[in-house]
Amino acid sequence: MADNESPTSADTAQGAEILVLVAHPELEQSRANRRLLDAALAQQQGGNRRVAVRDLYALYPDYLVDVDAEQAALAAAQLVVWQHPIRWYGMPPLMKLWCDDVLAFGWAYGPGGGALRNKDVWLVASTGGAEDSYRPEGYNRYFFDAFLPPYEQTAALCGMRFLPPLVLHGAHRVSDGELAEHAQSYATHLATYPNWPEMEFVEDCVECRVPETARPVDRSMEPA
Repeated sequence: MADNESPTSADTAQGAEILVLVAHPELEQSRANRRLLDAALAQQQGGNRRVAVRDLYALYPDYLVDVDAEQAALAAAQLVVWQHPIRWYGMPPLMKLWCDDVLAFGWAYGPGGGALRNKDVWLVASTGGAEDSYRPEGYNRYFFDAFLPPYEQTAALCGMRFLPPLVLHGAHRVSDGELAEHAQSYATHLATYPNWPEMEFVEDCVECRVPETARPVDRSMEPA
């Protein structure tokens, strides 16, 4: 990677077709997500502007998200990747804050909010629990798919397709070989997007029209 490029550099996101948003609260302690981050960064190296990687916890340690910068990066991308560990069956807190702040009413959804329409979003997640723990007889009680509706609906409300997730279960215990294979699959997907075999089975985004009456009208600027 060039000296002026990093996973936190705004310049790396300018005009990139694939935007990888990494959100791990303790990335320095992570074995799996650091390996996946390295795989994504390898796609960014050598002046390849097709992929841009943004490490949200490095960018915003104070949790003050630069909405303008994030929206500019999103507007340029066709594929948005959410890479993070599953925390209490959902996103880490900064990833959730990013959604709250960046995916704004009137920009990402709602009347006038079509900035992300017809783009793709891809969840690349890891879990501490093994795959068999995500079963009715397991301690997580539900198949992993049962925890995906908030992701799917977030994408749908923004007019985006939710692509089949790439999930690494039991991330603390996978072998080096399994982790290497998983990271290679991640890299291959980034390198070959949108020419994935599974794209044949991805349905178009569900239309979610938000009426103008969904939000109260701000009358503070109206003349008395």
